[in-house]
Amino acid sequence: MSAGLSPEPVSLLVAEDDAEMLALLQEYLQAEGYAVTAVSSGGEAVARLRAESFDVVVTDLCMPDMDGMEVLRACREIQPDARVILVTAFGSIETAIRAIREGAFDYATKPFRLEEIGLLVARAAEDHRLRAENLRLQQELLRQYRLDNLLGKSPAMQALFALIRQAAKSDASVLILGESGTGKELVARALHYNSVRAKRPFVPVNCAAVPAGLLESELFGHLKGAFTGAVATRRGLMREAAGGTLFLDEIGDMAPELQAKLLRAIEDKAVRPVGSDEAVAVDVRVVSATNRDLGTQVREGQFREDLYYRLAVLPIQIPPLRERREDIPLLAEHFLRQAASATGREALGFAPETMAALLRHPWPGNVRELENVVQRAVALTVTDRLQPDVLLLDLGALAQSPADRLGRMGSRPTLESLAQEYIALVLREVGGDKTRAAEILGISRRTLYRRENKLPADDTTSQTETS
Repeated sequence: MSAGLSPEPVSLLVAEDDAEMLALLQEYLQAEGYAVTAVSSGGEAVARLRAESFDVVVTDLCMPDMDGMEVLRACREIQPDARVILVTAFGSIETAIRAIREGAFDYATKPFRLEEIGLLVARAAEDHRLRAENLRLQQELLRQYRLDNLLGKSPAMQALFALIRQAAKSDASVLILGESGTGKELVARALHYNSVRAKRPFVPVNCAAVPAGLLESELFGHLKGAFTGAVATRRGLMREAAGGTLFLDEIGDMAPELQAKLLRAIEDKAVRPVGSDEAVAVDVRVVSATNRDLGTQVREGQFREDLYYRLAVLPIQIPPLRERREDIPLLAEHFLRQAASATGREALGFAPETMAALLRHPWPGNVRELENVVQRAVALTVTDRLQPDVLLLDLGALAQSPADRLGRMGSRPTLESLAQEYIALVLREVGGDKTRAAEILGISRRTLYRRENKLPADDTTSQTETS
């Protein structure tokens, strides 16, 4: 896309002491859609740089009062984000290398075709735009994951926020523990974006979503030809996260053989790509998360004890929503504002009985379930006050006490029958969405499929729903 299609023209400063060449460049670049400021000396260029903002600077190398290298150095000091293109009649490799080393975007050699300059300027303008956009997105992430943006007024959440603040100051490994839907990745991102690594990458990896045979290559990278299908060398996600944070979600699902290799990588601060005999140093902070009981897995030999202690230098436990019910109104109102804004219905609110229903619900899916319920209610409501019926919660069954449910099921129900009833209830609540149900239940989809086949006949309708 040419610069002329941009809503706001790219601002361009051209410095050239040859009056005829300067006029030619100005006419051509203006015709290409750029906002061009033309000056005939290096001194004028520096004065303009101090007075106005430019995206791209094109400067001749040889000018009488101040040469292009001096303009380049001044630009790096005054407007470091501007892209500088040097034009030289000498074409020496030494001059070009020196200019690039000192921060020039590129260079052109006289004599040149105007189209060549046009192409260089277009590339420089696009690079400037992309870097500006990346900076904007980075600043947005920093704002989004500021600790004062995390919601929760309960003592448990205030203690959690204090712990996050302390952990963000450290570079030690963090293990985030909590049920599905409690916001473990949100905490991981808050840790990253409030740390000294905030301007470096945050790279999330779901250990349960990547097949065990591919996870090693995903994490550590591989050489071309290392295995069937390795058609190109790949750096791996640990190296992609260099200088930043690697977030290993569902770490409890990692295969034992890979656990040993991860431990070595953390201890050595280096990775060995698949198919390589050489290790590559990498600086990365490891933050991991799980909804499993890793202590039990360690005792049962399913998770390496030495890796557990490496990952859990700073353990952070996120309380489930049912243990901080005073946060439910705050979170519900927040999700309501988001959903209402997205649908253009800013005046929506909760009826008192609806909020009471939300407070009674046990929230097995935690904050994620609450968000989904509110979004669904906004989509279904036809009034400005959300009524309990649009929540689509099985309030009758859920409002019963454990004793009531046991009485309904008969004396001394088996643990299996209780588990099957709960699975059926969750499947009904999420409309048969097996991925969502597995998250709420804290089991894999494969386990859910096996358990689902044991459901009574009147619950088998959920098996026909799309997952």
